[in-house]
Parts: sequence; structure tokens; C-alpha cells
Amino acid sequence: ALALAGSPPLVLEAESELGRHQTGRNSGVIHSGLYYRPGSVKARTCVRGRELLERFCDGAGIEYRRCGKLVVATGEAEAARLDGLAETGRRNGLDGLRKLDQAGMRAIEPHVTGRAALLVPQTGVVDYVEVARALARAVEQAGGGVRTAARLRSVRRDGDRLHVVFDGGELHARQLVNCAGLQSDRVARLCGVDPGLRIVPFRGEYQRLSDRAAALVRGLIYPVPDPRFPFLGVHLTRRIDGRVDAGPNALLALSRARYGRYRVNARDAWSTLSYPGFWRMARRWLPTGAGELRRAFSREASAAAIRELVPDVRAEDLRPGSSGTRAQAMTADGSLVDDFRLIE
Repeated sequence: ALALAGSPPLVLEAESELGRHQTGRNSGVIHSGLYYRPGSVKARTCVRGRELLERFCDGAGIEYRRCGKLVVATGEAEAARLDGLAETGRRNGLDGLRKLDQAGMRAIEPHVTGRAALLVPQTGVVDYVEVARALARAVEQAGGGVRTAARLRSVRRDGDRLHVVFDGGELHARQLVNCAGLQSDRVARLCGVDPGLRIVPFRGEYQRLSDRAAALVRGLIYPVPDPRFPFLGVHLTRRIDGRVDAGPNALLALSRARYGRYRVNARDAWSTLSYPGFWRMARRWLPTGAGELRRAFSREASAAAIRELVPDVRAEDLRPGSSGTRAQAMTADGSLVDDFRLIE
């Protein structure tokens, strides 16, 4: 996004249409801000962003549903972590969090199983591609612009402004905001900024539930997250269109922008495999990665993970669903960056 001096913003989109990558390839969940470290940029922006998103959708006539979600503990150790999770949510400004026993969780999700659960009322679902298109219309109505097929090529300082070259044109701007997702580290370097990290892409695949199994899920059902690992694990999501997805898994992707399971981009693969931080992370998480790989290639293994939350789901209820790629920021020591890193 480019904010021109004295002008409304001009948004540069590398693809020929909006929402081709992370915006259009996610679960459609409006997150509440439950998991993020209190005081972190993610916690502040998630809670405030959810409020602004709902207000924007109301004004733009975009359907969304604040359905809430259940975070379900399947064992005693997980049940003990629910109180800490609730405290994190409260410190992040969430209201109405309730810890439920088995009877309480079944009143909300009759087919779920577990020792206890946390009800998070603020979570919702929406179609983010529709949101992106409405935002583009809002920019244009304010006198700004959205340029598609405008991949950034170079940025250099020209006095007190930036000279920006992109496919199809060039311009001068006083400010440039990099929000390029999977390409954000590369865009930063084009601007002469070393972000001190690398984006390592992880592919996530969803399984779509059959009509029979989808009827077992009313809203959103999540496991208690492992505090050592940034991925949430297998969860069940009733999307805004009524379909129910399960997943995603988390597998190393050898392409940042191609979504077939076996698609490889040589530049992206080299960027990951030549990065010392990746190998340090891989050694640390080898057992977890093996489990993710098994679920990716075994429908029964996927069903077994889902049955920990909803026991009546069978392997034959699973159909191939959508897939997406997470832009995981990683430092050279193998640490997974768990907050937004803002560099000026």
C-alpha cells in the first residue's frame, strides 16, 4: 500500500485479482485475540481489528456471523491450561469467557467430547475475499486506487521521497507500507531494509466434511493449543457459507504462491533450504513434523485427530478441501517469531 503525500492511498497488488493468497486461502475465522501474548502487537491489533472489521462489514453490507467457539480440553493436562488461556483472553480485553463442564459444552455442541471447554463468544466467521473487494471499493470511493498486476520491482530514495517502480508504472511517494504477506521479507529487502528474519512457508490443507458429518458441528470447535508450538492443531470450522472444514495440517511448502501439494518453486525452495534457521527449527520439531506428514497422507489419521473432538466423524466423511500457505516468520536461530515485527 502506498500513501501518497497529500493524497488517498494507492494499493499495489502483484496478482491480477485480489485475495489470491492468504486473504482468500484461510478458514474465514474472525479471531478474538484469545491466544496472543498480552501487550503484544498481535494482541492489540487483533482485538481492535476485530471490532473495526465487524463495523466495516455492517457498513458495507457484508455478512458475518459472531458464532463463538469452543476450545475443548480432551485430557486433564489440557483442562488445567484452560484457566490460563481464559486469563490471557481477559487481559486482551475479551468478555464473556466461560469455562464449561461436559454438560455445558454439549449444550452448545451436542456431539463434542472432552473433559472441559472454554467458550469464547467473540469469535466469528466471514468471507475475507468479499471483505478485500469491499475495502478496495472504499479506497476508490475515497479517491485512492487499487492497481492489480502491479508487482513491485524496485524502491530507491529520491530526496525526501521514494521512487517506486512496479509492473505497469512508477511513481513517487513519501510513505510505503509493506503488507506483502508471503513476500514481505523480500519486499523489505527491495526497500533496503534487513528484517532480520526470513519467511518460511508452511502449507496447510483442509478436509471438507460430508453432509452427514457436517451436521455434527454447529460452529467452531478448537483444541487447546500446545504453548510450545505456534500452530493451533486440527480444528473444525463451520464457514460463512455453511460448509464445515477440518484442519489444517502444517507441512513445509516448497513454493510460496503455488498450492498443489507437489508444486515446487526453485527460488522459494532454495530460500528455505539454504536458511540455517530452518534446519535448526526442523531438528527441534522433527516428531511434530512427522505427525503432520502422516495426517497429510492418511485420511484415517486425519479422522482420528478429528475424533478426539467429535467422535462420530469417520474417515469416509472426509473430502479434499482447500489449501493455503502460512507466512511463518523465522529467525536464523530457528525461533518462530510469534509477534508482528514492525521495522521503519
